[in-house]
Amino acid sequence: MTAIGDTVADGKAKAATPPPAPGFEHVPMEMPIAMPEQDFREHPRDFPHRPLNIDQWARRMLVVLLALLPASMAAHDMRRSIGLDGLSLWEGVYLALFIPLFAWIAFGFATSLIGFLTLTMGKGPGVRPYRSLFASPLRGRTAVLLPVCNEDFLGVMGRLSIMERSLAQVMGNERFEFFILSDSNPASGEIERKTYLEMRKGFSRPVHYRRRALNTGRKPGNIAEWVQRFGGGYDYMIVLDADSVMSGQTMARLALDMEQHPHVGLIQTVPTIVGAATLFARWQQFASRLFGPISAAGMIWWAGSEGMFWGHNAILRTKAFAQSCGLPELPGRAPFGGHIMSHDMIEAALLRRRGWDVHMVMADDSFEEFPPSLPDLATRDRRWCQGNIQHVPLIPRIRGLHPVSRFQLLVGASAYCTSPLWLALILVVLGGALAGVWPPSAVLPSGGLLALTAVLLFGPKLLSMLWAMADPARRIGFGGAARMSRGVIADIALSILMAPVSMLTQTINLFGILMGRKSSWSGQIRDRDGMAMTSAIWLFKYHILLGAALTLLALKGGTSIGWIIPVVAGLVLAPVLAAVTARKGLGHKAEQSGLFQVAEPWWRAQNYHPPHYPEQIGEVAPLKQAVANDR
Repeated sequence: MTAIGDTVADGKAKAATPPPAPGFEHVPMEMPIAMPEQDFREHPRDFPHRPLNIDQWARRMLVVLLALLPASMAAHDMRRSIGLDGLSLWEGVYLALFIPLFAWIAFGFATSLIGFLTLTMGKGPGVRPYRSLFASPLRGRTAVLLPVCNEDFLGVMGRLSIMERSLAQVMGNERFEFFILSDSNPASGEIERKTYLEMRKGFSRPVHYRRRALNTGRKPGNIAEWVQRFGGGYDYMIVLDADSVMSGQTMARLALDMEQHPHVGLIQTVPTIVGAATLFARWQQFASRLFGPISAAGMIWWAGSEGMFWGHNAILRTKAFAQSCGLPELPGRAPFGGHIMSHDMIEAALLRRRGWDVHMVMADDSFEEFPPSLPDLATRDRRWCQGNIQHVPLIPRIRGLHPVSRFQLLVGASAYCTSPLWLALILVVLGGALAGVWPPSAVLPSGGLLALTAVLLFGPKLLSMLWAMADPARRIGFGGAARMSRGVIADIALSILMAPVSMLTQTINLFGILMGRKSSWSGQIRDRDGMAMTSAIWLFKYHILLGAALTLLALKGGTSIGWIIPVVAGLVLAPVLAAVTARKGLGHKAEQSGLFQVAEPWWRAQNYHPPHYPEQIGEVAPLKQAVANDR
C-alpha cells in the first residue's frame, strides 16, 4: 500500500551505476576548516559550563502547569463518567489515549497564551532595526548559502537578486557573499550553469556557484562539504532554502548580533509564508501570518537559549557549527539508520551540547513558500515524519544533550504519533459502544468539557485576532476587521475538514515508515494549478473507506452520529478539498475578494523586481522540459 506522499524504493537489482557527471563550480579560493564527525557516545568536555538559569526554568514550569491544569480537569471529568466501580480494559485504554491527547492540546494553548501576553505587552522576541552599524561596523565575513536540488533555478536566481539588491543598501554589505550549493541532477545542473553564467555579472557582490558531482548526505552533506572547503574564511553563514527570501536589513542585524554575543552559536528567525497562488497556499499563508506569531512568541519565551533550528532562514557561527555538528551515518536500515534526515533539530541540540546558545527571533522580513496543495504538503510532511521518527532512538543515545533539547526532539517525534492516537481514540469509542462496554453517552465529553475543549482549540485564533486588531497597521494588512473575521471563519471551516484528512494521512505514513518504506528527498513541487478529481479520489481512497467504516460503526453501535459527522465529512470530502483548493483560479478570486488577505512583502512595497529571466539561454527551454519529464 503506497500512502500519500510515499516514494517506495525499488528493491530490484540494478545495473552498475555509471560514474557521476563532473560538477561545475565558480568559487573563490578554498579556506578549509575541520569538521570532525561527532561521537554520540562520548560526553563533550571542551566547553564552558553556564550557570543554571532559574528564570528560564521557572518559565518552563509555568507552561507545563498551564497545560496540566486543564488536562487534569478533563481527566477528572471523564473519570466521573466512567470507571467509578473500577476500570475495565476498554476504559483504561480510553483514558490512556484521552488524557495525553488533551494535554497536547492544552500545551499548545498555553504556549499561545503566553505568546499573546508577551506580544501585547511589547516584549516580543523580534529582530531589532539595523541602525547601530554606524557606531559598530561589521567586522566578520558572512556567507549566504542557498542549497538547491532540482529546483526552478530561474525562480531561485530571482529571489537571490531581490536579497542581493536589498543587501546592497545596507552599510557593511561588502562583508557578505552568496553561495549557490547545488545537488541537482545533470539535466537541471546544465540549466543552472547556463543561467548562472548569464546572470552573475549583473550582481554587485560575489555570487558563487558549485554543483556537486555526487549528492552525498543530501542537504546536510551539501552544507558540510562547503564548511570543510570554505568555512575557514567566513565567521558566519546564513543558511536559506531555495524558496527563502530575507532582507539585507535582517541579514546584517543577525550578523551584528552574532558579533555582539560571542557565546551564541545560532539564531533562527521565524519565517512567514509568501508567494501563495493556489487557494490552499493562500489559506495557509493567511493562517501562518495571523496565528503563527503568538505561538512562535510563546515558544521563544520558554525555549530561551535552548532554541530550535529549522534548517533555513537562520545564521550560524561557522566555527561552532564545524566544531559541533559533524553528523555520523547511523547504523542499520531506514527509518532509523542511514543519514540523519531531520538534521536541523539534531544540529541545534549538538550546538547546545557544546555550550553554544541557540536562540529564535521573530522577523517581519524573513519568508519562505508553502506547498501549493494538500497532497504536496503530505509529501513534505512524510519526509519530516521519517526524519523526526529517526530521532527517537537518538534521544537516549546522544550523551550530553541539554534536557530541553531532548524534550524538543521528543515533541517533534510525538507530533506525528498524535494522529494514530486520535484515530485509535475514535475507534475505541465506537468499538466500545458496539461491544456494549458502555452506553454511547458515557464516554462523550460533558457540556463543560466540550466548552473547555473549544477554548483550547479556538482560543489561540481569537487571541491572534485580538493581537492583530490592536495595531492599526497590522489590522490594515489583513484587510481590516471584517475581512480578517471572514478569513478566520473560512479557516476554521477548512481546518475542521482538513483535520481528519491529516490524521489518516499521517497514520498511514507513520506505519509505512516503520515498515521500512523510505521517503524521497529530491526537489519539492512548488508550483501547481489544480488536480484531476479522478486522481484525487484514487489518492484519498483510504480516507473515503475509513469515513464509510466509521459511519457504519456509529450506526451499529447506537452512537450519536452528530459528533462523528465532522470527522466523516472531512474523510469523505478529502478528494474535493484537495482538488478544489489546488486551483490557482480560486486563489486569484480569493485575492480579489479580500479573502485570506495579508500584507504585501517588503520587496513589493519597495518596488523590488527580479531581473529579466533568460528563458531562452541556449538549450534552457528543452532542458527544462527534460527535467520535468524526468520527475
